[in-house]
Amino acid sequence: MTTATNPWTLEARALLALAMPLIVGNLAWSAIAAVDLIWLGELGSDAVGAGALALNLYNALMVFGMGLSTAVSPMIASERGRRIHPVRDVRRTMRQAMWSIAIISLPVWLLLWYSEDVLILMGQEPALARDAALIMHGLQWAFLPYLLFYALRNYIGALERPMSGVLIVVAAIPVNALVGWVLIFGHLGFPAMGLFGAGLASSLTAGFMFAAMLAVILTDRQFRRYSLLVRFWAPDWPRFRYLWSLGLPIAVTLALEVTVFNASAFLMGLLDRASLAAHAIAIQLAALCFMVPLGIGQAATVRVGMGYGRGDGDAVARAGWLAIALGLAFAVVTAILLVAFPRQLIGLFIDVAAPANADVVRIAISFLMVAALFQLVDCTQAIGAGVLRGLHDTRVPMAFAAVGYWVIGIGVGAFLAFRTPLRGTGLWLGLAAGLAAVAILMVVRWAMRERLRLVA
Repeated sequence: MTTATNPWTLEARALLALAMPLIVGNLAWSAIAAVDLIWLGELGSDAVGAGALALNLYNALMVFGMGLSTAVSPMIASERGRRIHPVRDVRRTMRQAMWSIAIISLPVWLLLWYSEDVLILMGQEPALARDAALIMHGLQWAFLPYLLFYALRNYIGALERPMSGVLIVVAAIPVNALVGWVLIFGHLGFPAMGLFGAGLASSLTAGFMFAAMLAVILTDRQFRRYSLLVRFWAPDWPRFRYLWSLGLPIAVTLALEVTVFNASAFLMGLLDRASLAAHAIAIQLAALCFMVPLGIGQAATVRVGMGYGRGDGDAVARAGWLAIALGLAFAVVTAILLVAFPRQLIGLFIDVAAPANADVVRIAISFLMVAALFQLVDCTQAIGAGVLRGLHDTRVPMAFAAVGYWVIGIGVGAFLAFRTPLRGTGLWLGLAAGLAAVAILMVVRWAMRERLRLVA
């Protein structure tokens, strides 16, 4: 068999062809958040801390909706594996996903409107909670349009045509930067809105992304054939229930993962402001690194899902193991970069030479050393979850996340932070331990299912 027709080579090409645009899209979205943090850094380290509190609370709810929307990918992929052009099934799946997003948005908006009270109940400083609420009152309106964009992005990704979504997210970077610059600092004749302007800029950017994606869906021939908005109000209750049965565990898993980092931010706030600001910077850098394995995992969900729909165990195995190997290779590179260039990376967000930032820089460097250690396990758990989703296996991974993140991660981290001199570094070590536990469990689960050929 020649290299060109080797099934592993063909799968590697297909996986990379799908993963690369998804990775670029994920990095672009993370860059939007990084730009927001950079603008807040211009207002001072307290603004960075307030932004961290607002974003952590917002993201805890956002990732729940993203998890629910993620069910679109394995459902469409398996439908495509069973039939070449499952137009009716794809349309109905997307309709129920958009219904679900609208349903959860209303209570989320209500909760976020009272974010100051929520943060104070969590023990945060009243001044920081008040500033975080200013950001949130502009940011919360991004929830619905961004989730609709994200669901449509999953739809075109499951059709293995992700480039339109990538281009839209890339275009959103300068849009967000410009709108943030105008609204936060009061340029081009607009009043300076400060913290509220930072949140509002994100909402306007999310609206731009959804409008652009909807225009593509309605005008591009390869997507228009599915007529997603035809009979939009017609229910498909069995599909609605299945989307929730598949998507709810994904949502809970993602929420457990993200909220463990959110909880760490709240715990950092109990230590001191310098630790909170350093955590905000370090977690943003770690998130930038995470966008690559996240994209690989998203691509693996589609590739594994298509093999699952066909009942092809060999295809499932190739897609899953190649994705895990690719993620581990990338993790080694990012770990080296975090260790070799910590001050340069931190300097992207704050002035590392300013005496007022000395404590923040020192603490952030110690956090990045730990972040380098858990790159391997973070990549592995993310891709492990992705390949299992391709098999529609979401409930057991949810249990793994609960134990790993919240029993081991927060349990060990809180003990080290508040019972030893390690403080914030101890909290990061606990997070690393939790990620390692989840990574091991995910890979063992995948190996068992793949070996037993439980794909149909």
